[in-house]
This record gives sequence, C-alpha cells and structure tokens, in this order.
Amino acid sequence: MSATPATTAHATDTLLAQLRKIVGRTHVLTGPQATRRFRKGHRTGQGPVLAVVRPGSLLEQWKVLQAAVAADCIVIMQAANTGLTGGSTPDGSEYDRQVILINTMRISGVQIIADGAQVVCLPGATLHRLERELAALQREPHSVIGSSCIGASVLGGICNNSGGALVRRGPAYTELALYARVDDRGRLELVNHLGIALGTTPEEILTRLQAGDYTEADISHDPRHPASDKHYAEHVRDVDADTPARFNADPSRLFEASGSAGRLCLFAVRLDTFPRETGTVFYIGSNTPDDLTAIRRHLLTGLPSLPIAGEYIHRTAYDIGERYGKDTFLLINHLGTSWMPAAFALKSRIDGWLERLGLYGATDRLLQAITRLLPAHLPARMGQWRARYEHHLLVRVSDDAVPATREFLARLFTAGSAGDWFECTPEEGRKAFLHRFAIAGAAIRYRAAHRSEIEDIVALDIALRRNDRDWVEQLPADMQRDIVHRLYYGHFLCHVFHQDYIVRKGVDPLAMEQRMWALLDTRRAEYPAEHNVGHLYAAKPELADFYRSLDPSNTFNPGIGHTTRLRNWQPCCNEPGHWPRGYSEPAQD
Repeated sequence: MSATPATTAHATDTLLAQLRKIVGRTHVLTGPQATRRFRKGHRTGQGPVLAVVRPGSLLEQWKVLQAAVAADCIVIMQAANTGLTGGSTPDGSEYDRQVILINTMRISGVQIIADGAQVVCLPGATLHRLERELAALQREPHSVIGSSCIGASVLGGICNNSGGALVRRGPAYTELALYARVDDRGRLELVNHLGIALGTTPEEILTRLQAGDYTEADISHDPRHPASDKHYAEHVRDVDADTPARFNADPSRLFEASGSAGRLCLFAVRLDTFPRETGTVFYIGSNTPDDLTAIRRHLLTGLPSLPIAGEYIHRTAYDIGERYGKDTFLLINHLGTSWMPAAFALKSRIDGWLERLGLYGATDRLLQAITRLLPAHLPARMGQWRARYEHHLLVRVSDDAVPATREFLARLFTAGSAGDWFECTPEEGRKAFLHRFAIAGAAIRYRAAHRSEIEDIVALDIALRRNDRDWVEQLPADMQRDIVHRLYYGHFLCHVFHQDYIVRKGVDPLAMEQRMWALLDTRRAEYPAEHNVGHLYAAKPELADFYRSLDPSNTFNPGIGHTTRLRNWQPCCNEPGHWPRGYSEPAQD
C-alpha cells in the first residue's frame, strides 16, 4: 500500500494529536482492547482502525470530520453498532487508506417539534430514548420493541431503511436531514435539508441546532419533502402486486440520508411520530400454509383499518427461541426494555476480557446454563398451539377491527380444520410478541453454546412478492443435510422473512449463502429486505450507483455491498471493474 498523508508515522501522530485536541484525550481510542467493541460488529465483521473518536457535540463531530478528510482518511460513521450485516465497522484490513471510526453516541439529543407530531434526532439518539420521550405525548416513533431494545439509533434506522413489525409505517424514511458529504473534488460540505433555518456557516448551523436555538417560524412544512413513507399503507395493501412491499434496494425509498448506509456523515434527521397503538392480539396456528396466506390477504384488504402488526413464527424457530432466547425474554419481561442497552454493552465488555484469555463464548454458555434451570416462561396456550401446529401467526389489530377479525377467523377455522386461533389476554399478547423478538437473537446463542457442532450461521432477510402464495421455502435434500436447524420468522403481512440457517461443522457458510441467493433469485425475491447490505450482501447496481452519487470520492464506509474500497471508486485488484458479486459490469456508452 503506497504512503498517503495519514500512513506516515509523522502524519499519523499529527492527526491523533489534532483529534485529541478536538474531543479530549479520553475520547480518542487507539489500542486493540479499547477499540474492540466499536470495531467488531454486533453479529459479524471486524477490522483494525487508526482510531475510534467519540465527539461530544455536533461541532466536535464536524471538526473531527474535517481533520479526517484533510488527512485523506477513510471515515466510518457509527452509532450504536447494533447492525446485523457488519455495515458500521471495518471488514478486514484491505483498505488503501487509514480508517477513522467516528462513534456518535455521546451526541444524544431529541428535540420535539410541531406539538409532538415530529422530532429532530441528533446522531446518538436511540429508539429507546425516543420512545420514552414520546410516551408522555401518547405517541410513538417509527419502530417500537425490537431494535429499540438493544439500543439501536434512530439515524441508523434511517441510513438502512430499516423495516419493523408495524404494518402501517413501512421502512424508516425521511427527506429531511442535515449531513456532510465529500464531493468529487474531495471538498467537504455541510448540507442543510432539515427544513429548519439555522444560519449559513457550519459552525452557526451546528451550534444552534444542538442548543435547540430555533422557533416554529424557522421550521418549514413542505409536503413535497415528507418525514416518513406516506404511501406504504396503500402499497402493502396491494396483495396482487408482483413485487415486494419493501426492500433495501428499492429506488423509491433511496433519498439522501434515507438508505445512505453510512455514505454520508449525518448530523440530524427530522421524522414524523405516530399515535400510540395498543389493540388486541390474535394467536393463530395451522399446519396448512394456505390458511396463513388467506389470512394475510384478507387482513390487508378486508378490515376497517390495517392491522397494527402481524408476525410469523415457524415451530423450529419457536423452539430455539424458547430455549436460547429465554434470558432476553426474562430480562425485558421483568425489568423492561430500558435495561437492554446497558446489558448488551456490559456483555460486550465481559466477552472482550474473556476472549483475551481464550474463553470464547463463555458468557453465552454460562447464561444458557442458568436459564435452563429456570421455570417455563411462555403462556400455557402458546405451548399447546406449538404442540399442535407448525406455523404460527400473531396478529395485533386496533379496536375497530376486532369484531371483523373474530368473525373472519371463526369462518375460516371450522371443525376439522388444519388450524385454530385464540384471542389473547393482554398478558398473553404481550408475551407472544416478546417471544417473537427474543427469537431474533436465539441463533447467535445457539452458535455460542454448540461451537463444536456447528460451523456458523447463514442469516438472510428476504422480501417475497406481495402476490406470492408459495412462501414456504423448499430446499434441496443435499442442502438440508448440511443444516442443523432452519429458523423462519418475520413480518408476515409485509411478506418480509428472516431466515437463519445453523450450518453443520465443516460446511462452508459462504458457499451455502451463495446457493441460497441463487434459490431466492429463482423465486424473484429481493434481499436484503431491511438490514441493508453491509459487508455480507452484494449491492445491486442501482444501489451501488446511489452510494456513488452520495460519496463520489469513496471516503465514507467504502466496500459495503462488495463495492470497491479504493479512493474515487477506482477498480480494485487490477481488474477492468469491480462490481457486486453476482452482477455484471454494465456496458459503456
């Protein structure tokens, strides 16, 4: 690798001294142990960095960015580091410039505007904090229990067009943001598309925003630039459409910050909030997938209002979640979601200490041993349905749709049917959805508890076409033999599924994943659906082009989506071009 301004020893020392002067010595981390929890992904991905920098204000973040860009460094923006595809950490060491990782969690402001109908969120604002602050107003953010429980950031959801369980709200989306970018000449610029008049210079804009120094008169409400996806409810109702309801590479939901995947440096986003919803939960089980197809199509088209949520659980996922997600369930059930971010952070630190002693996965094995001794935690009726039915569907509907839902299910499931349903008590409904959430991390715990038996996890999130009736996956026999367990669960009404494959020891997970992609292509599915490409998936050409338009110098988060990591998007490896795996380089005009 050729020397650049940041690769010589003198330039490195100069840059580190400059960063320490901006944010303070304690907030510039350089040692392997000090940086571990920032440069190692929540589920996958890790790599070395020159430094992790933790600014404490928007102005500090701007100054850190100025220094990193001037030193010709790669910049990786990171908030809570809760992503599942390695998109907010380095991935290996094959970069042509030094990497500065800017973690924004110290900048945690949430500003409520428009009488609570909207919020402005700063880079470190978490979904959990936003949910808590809106509760007093009887309103909610785009996403509730799920990502919020592990401390995920609001801006991270926007960057990744994250989905969620709430059917009416669709992917996280806004056209109102304040961000910095590096243009094709390498010049850093601040772009204020927040719709709030804050001044002219970066220093004035960032200082006033951090202080909340603006009034309603400074705020523009332009319907041409929405702060949420206004069309998703209509979109998801179209059950005969031959395309998915939502997926990360959908061009209609890529706009500046939205879907940017770290290709910009975000300082704030402005978002809509939503009236708080409770409703009634119906628990449905069947051994015939067609029953669930009929339910999905009717609930999306035949009720007075769209359902609030609809979550699918396969029996195997139910079982793995019951056993290996038990501690997550119990922690939230007894202590609430507020403890989750701190619990995950503490576990990460303990894992780091133990790994230095060669004790990989010791924390998970200990927690698993403890939870096995605890009594059953799921409601009895859920256990009865698990024994009787392979496919489970949890549906939450608002009060105006409860009678119609009861009447439809009673007509669908008559005596002798392959399925049945019950109307949950509030406690049963809460625990059913909490169990669904706990399943999401259960495969990771299983891997830690059975390291000698399994190679790894192949984790996919896919979007099926809205008119697809054949949603149950059929794998070739030779692939089934290489898999210990298949976990299927997901947002059924949106036709978005999470598919975790626990692969036997000795099987190549990457080869398995590539075979899975080929099968999904034959089904005309889109993937990833809501966790974004990170360093696991190949970005489709349209998505790669979007990244390039945002970041023509390839300064921010290079390499995601299997794109080139080189400055100015130069082709890598001395090849004519470097395009995402599985796609051909387009013809030149």
